[in-house]
Order: sequence, then C-alpha cells, then structure tokens
Amino acid sequence: MPEQEKLLFHPISLDDRDWMNDKLKEDNLNICEYTFANNFVWAKVYDVQVGCAYGCGVVRFRGQENYQYSFPFGNGDKKAVIEHLRKICAVYGYRLSFYPLTERCRLELMDWFPGMFEISSNRDNFDYVYTVEKLSTLKGKKLHGKRNHIARFMDDGDWHYEAITEKNMDECRRMAKEWTSLRTEKWNEEMALEIGVLEVACSNFEMLGLCGGVLYKGDKIVAFTIGEMLNTDTFVVHFEKAYPDLQGAYPMINQQFILHEAQEYLYVNREEDTGDLGLRKAKLSYYPDFLVKKYTAVESCVVFADERQKEYLITLWNQCFADERQYIELYLENRFEPENMLVIYEENRPVSMASLLPVQITINGNKENARYVYAVGTLPTYRNRGYASKIIKYAAEKYKEPLLLQPADRDLQEYYERQGFVDAFGESPCWIYAGRCTETTKMPSIDENDLRAAEIVFEENTLEQLGDWFVSDAGEKEYKMVRDQVLDKEGYVEWDEPAIAYAIKENQFCKGRTLLLTSPIGDAQVRSAVLMYRIEKDSLHIIETTLNDEQLHHILPELLLYTGTTWAFERNMGGMIRLPEHFTNWDYKEGYLGLTLG
Repeated sequence: MPEQEKLLFHPISLDDRDWMNDKLKEDNLNICEYTFANNFVWAKVYDVQVGCAYGCGVVRFRGQENYQYSFPFGNGDKKAVIEHLRKICAVYGYRLSFYPLTERCRLELMDWFPGMFEISSNRDNFDYVYTVEKLSTLKGKKLHGKRNHIARFMDDGDWHYEAITEKNMDECRRMAKEWTSLRTEKWNEEMALEIGVLEVACSNFEMLGLCGGVLYKGDKIVAFTIGEMLNTDTFVVHFEKAYPDLQGAYPMINQQFILHEAQEYLYVNREEDTGDLGLRKAKLSYYPDFLVKKYTAVESCVVFADERQKEYLITLWNQCFADERQYIELYLENRFEPENMLVIYEENRPVSMASLLPVQITINGNKENARYVYAVGTLPTYRNRGYASKIIKYAAEKYKEPLLLQPADRDLQEYYERQGFVDAFGESPCWIYAGRCTETTKMPSIDENDLRAAEIVFEENTLEQLGDWFVSDAGEKEYKMVRDQVLDKEGYVEWDEPAIAYAIKENQFCKGRTLLLTSPIGDAQVRSAVLMYRIEKDSLHIIETTLNDEQLHHILPELLLYTGTTWAFERNMGGMIRLPEHFTNWDYKEGYLGLTLG
C-alpha cells in the first residue's frame, strides 16, 4: 500500500503536536474538541489515538461501544479517509461513527455518502460562543447582575490578576484540591476525571501552548482559568475554577482572563454544558451570541432526511398519499426537521419514509417523551421489501420511547399489529345528525325549531357568539392551555405550542376554523373551551373540542347555519401504541389521543 494510503493509529503524544496543529489550522474548525491540547489532556480517559493519511489527520477514541473517530481534518482527501475507515470498521464488524461534526462536515458527509449515515445532534453537547467584547465589557441590562457581582468582589480593592506561570502553578493545583473539598455534596465521577485531566494540562502547560489567568484576593488564589487559541478568530476556555462561596469570583476571573488573554480574537468558545442544569444556567446567564451545533454520525441503512432534498420528499409523499403539493409543502415548512423524519435510500434518493414527531404522554402520572408516527410510506416500485417495517423497528430501538399512531384503515391496523402496536386510547365513534337519529347517534338529533331560531341569530352571517359563548379565533397558546386543563388524564397525549400552531394552520388549509369560546360565570370568572372544525361538502366535521356533549349540542344549530352545512359529526378513532420494555406494565387501553398532527 502506498504511504499516503496507510492509516495507522498510535497513542497521542507530544511528538504529534506540530503536525496536528498544522492540519487543524488548515480546516480552522470552530468546536472545542479540535485542538491538539484538548485531545492530549483527555488521552488516558478516552484512549485517544491519532493517525494521518491522504493529507488528513484523524483522532480515534473509545466511545460507549466501539471506537469513534473525529471527522478528518486538513486539506487532504477527506472522502478517501472515510472510505478507508469504513473498510476498517467492516473488518472488525462494527459501524463507523464520527464525533463531533460541524455543520459543514455534516453536509459534506451527506453529499459524499448519501443515505449511509444517520447524523444526529444532542443539545447537551452544543458549544457556547460569546463575543470577546461582550465578556470583556459586560454591557447592557441583561448583564447588570454580573457587573454587580464584580463590584462586590472589588469592594475592598484587595485583589489582582496575573497570568499563570511556573511560579504560581503549584498554588493553582492546591486551590483546585481545596475547590474539590468544597464540592463534596455535588461530587461525581465526571468531576474526578476533570481534576485528573487538569493535572495533565498543568504538567504540560507550555508544551501544549496553553495560557491561563489567576485571580488573587489578598495573597490567596481564589480563581484560575486555562484556555488556548481554537482558530483564527476564536479563543477557547477549557478550565475555570473559583471558590463558589466567594461572591463575584467566577464573573471576575471570566472577565479578567478575556481582557488580558483574548483581545486579539472576535469570539470566545466556553465549551458545552454536558446536560448539567446548573452549568447550563450559568452559561446561559451570559447570553451566548450563538450555540455551535455538534453532530454524531453513525453508519446506517436508516438515516435522517436531508433538508436539501425536499423535492424528492414531495414526490415520495405525493406518490404514497396523493396529497396536493401545497398541502405537502405546508407540512414540510412547519413540521419538518431532518431529525424527525427517517428515510431509506436507494439510488441516492429517499424511497421510504416515516415522520417521528415529538410529543408527551402521561404514563403512571408522569409526563413521558414519546413519538407520533406519521406519513409512513414507500414508493410503489420499492414496496414489499420491508422498508417501512425496518424504519419502525429502527425508531423503536433508537428512541426507546412509546410510539403512537392512528391507522387510516383496518388493513393498516393489522399491519401495525404485526409491528408490535396494540389498540389504545379508547376508540368511541360519535355521530351527530341534524335531522334524524341512528343507532350510532350519541346525542339527540337537532330539533328543527332550534334551527329556525338559529336563522334569526345569523341573519348577517357573522360568528361572534354561539349560545352563551363569545367566539374568537384561537391561537396555539390559548388552545394548548384549555386543551391541557380539560383533557389531561392518564394516557393523555400532549402537543407543544409549535405542534398546535401547525394543527391550526392545517385545519385552516382544509377549510376549517379553530375557535376559542369564553363565557362569564360570575365574580369576574370566565370559563373557556376550544372547538376545531372543518367543512367537508355538506357536513361539519368536529375535529376536536373540549365542550361536553350537552354544550356542543346546544350550539350546533347556530354553527350548522353559520357554516351552511346540514349535519355534523365528531369521531374519536382512538389509536395504537408500541411500548418499550420499561413501560410494559402500563394500562394503555385508556387515555386520549384526539388531535393527530400531520
């Protein structure tokens, strides 16, 4: 094998510093993991190894199951490196996985290997980035509290800042040990690992090209921090320690470090919060200018949709469901995100799809994350290959959350039963007729006298009041609030405001309207209800309402007259659910699905 095609990994060492720094500078990446020093100090924790081939550098480290790889960095042939790594992983029988990817890397990977990598992100791993000016000056009302904390720290004037040197390094080590003794209640394994990593950084400080700052109160170190250049316009902060009970120590070392060490840069990257809620609150309190999204890519035959291939998705949707283009575009513009649509590719295009929309369901009194399965379809040419089943199985294993759906007909219900779904949410058809009763009628038929009375109310064809209710158009905020208050119970499926907003738009597109009904009940109190309906030929379809049967029946004559329809119906078709193992003892037969969103 020619020299440039060899990709041999070895444990990272200081000997790798120069060539890695050169390759990293060629790409000028903006996420915190892409520095030589960061990989070196975490080497023992993650078994970090490095290699170089095809003009690119690659980092290999121990993931949760197998090795993961950095995205190739440098001006070489990245695609050739990835093809080489795929072969290596195939030999050892595991899927190739990259972390972290920038947005640019994500798009390159999808272009080079369409339909071959599932690429996802995790909010816990996003880097926080601020302007140097913001952290230096702390200007503005939002950062008024930070300025106050610093003022309290400076009250007696007995403080000073200096750079980390060999002279004060040991004092920083002693301060770090004392800091750990003050964190015993919050101590965890990650903190212990970080202290070990900090010692590696201190022991190799100059060789790694790090810089640091120390904050003194009197003659005692009360805070210190360590960072380095990330790229041509960004400085990165790797470590920051301050005594938690000393007011202003953290904002003071933060500001002083940037003032003294980062003025030649535009931005400061303060790394991720790893899902720690306290750390997230602290980083958000400085109001980051932006978050850098980082991705994980795993080789897979089921992948997330590519947002740049909407024309393919529109064609796939149309051939599966025969919906018009405007309706499909409405969904894609309002509900589509790459990470909520799974697809399978053939011939470099998606041929099978399913949307997995995030939702919550009440199980054993707790709000649990779940996914609503929607728009499952495969191009006719590629059917009977098990693609849809493969997507559903993949989703169940990936999310490990309840999967919910509402099948369109009996054949589909039997299909989903074979995929592990069971009936749930208590199907209870309710038909309401204007002129006659049938065996399926749940409520009395509407009297003709009620209809004649309604004609007087709607002489001008306006809708400002229905019976005792005042009427206005419902927004997503009001709709969600009323829906949750009235319908929430065990098994209730709760949508967030963006989902409700789309449901209102979709209903309007289908010649419907969504109403907020209010009525005074004395002592300045008001009762509220919502009603979503659409007109289908000569019928009024009640999509969802929080009105009870008596209240709905009371206003129907006026609503029928206003809409020019002759009969109305409400239908609760129930649904199906597939539960992960840890919920198998839950009684899924009750609950409320109701509003199903496309």
